[in-house]
Amino acid sequence: MIADTPTPRRSPAGILALVKRDRFLYLLLIPPLAYLLLFKYWPMWWLSISFKDYRLFKGMEASPWVGFKHYIAFFTGRDFFLLIKNTLLINLYSILFGFPMPILFALLLNEVRGSAFKRTVQTISYLPHFISTVVMVSMVFAFLSPSTGPLNMALRRFGLEPVFFMGKAKYFRTVYIVSGVWQQMGWNAIIYLAALAGIDPTLYEAAMVDGAGRARRLLHITLPSILPTIVIMLVLRIGDLLSVGFERIYLMGNDATRQVSEVIQTYVYRRGIITGDYSFATAVGLFNSVISLILVFGANAISKKTTETGIW
Repeated sequence: MIADTPTPRRSPAGILALVKRDRFLYLLLIPPLAYLLLFKYWPMWWLSISFKDYRLFKGMEASPWVGFKHYIAFFTGRDFFLLIKNTLLINLYSILFGFPMPILFALLLNEVRGSAFKRTVQTISYLPHFISTVVMVSMVFAFLSPSTGPLNMALRRFGLEPVFFMGKAKYFRTVYIVSGVWQQMGWNAIIYLAALAGIDPTLYEAAMVDGAGRARRLLHITLPSILPTIVIMLVLRIGDLLSVGFERIYLMGNDATRQVSEVIQTYVYRRGIITGDYSFATAVGLFNSVISLILVFGANAISKKTTETGIW
């Protein structure tokens, strides 16, 4: 057996020659690197204010060090369990009902043989993703309006009383999840359609020769082939268990639904931007990020052990 030949190390002069030769390509790296440094890494320095009693006019250096005071205040506060409960429930319901929908939609669309009809359905399903969050929430309010909303007008036709869906806490999670599925289902199905397009068609031909019907081909060829993609997307989704899209939930929530709509992101905004308690809000945000990181590593480890598929 021939041993692998080690790659020769380049001299500093050789590296400089390569850099000089490809200098214009390296120049293209400057904008993304500058973006990462300015907006991703440099702000991490300000996470230290979560351990200080930060005062705007004193500055970070002059603000007194208080250690874990703000973390303890958050963990022992009366809002802690409510925030964790609301954030987890909304995300768990979103995974339970929202995560399978793009997969199901992609599987159904993959079975369509008419190319014109397929392209039309794809285009229509993608469009809601490009609607701004403010416009989408306005459409939800208009559709569910107790006076002019189509849903309540239909209820009146059946002799039922109109319902103020956006003003009742018991309907908030349902409206939030359904509107999210409607907006993102078509867009999220793109990656699954790409995975389906990569399946070797000879597998289906061989299965048809063996007498396998459509259902058996789906169970034994299609789903196993796209399983790695599903697992990776699920691992990434689990990492967001303590993160909810701020814009949509903030715009849809109100004082009447605060008990079910207040999540960690909206709480950080209220405490940090509105109240001006920057240190406390930073502590809550850092806690959220650390837990999300742990969830990603944990979900990836479980996935590697059970399915031998993971992000890394």
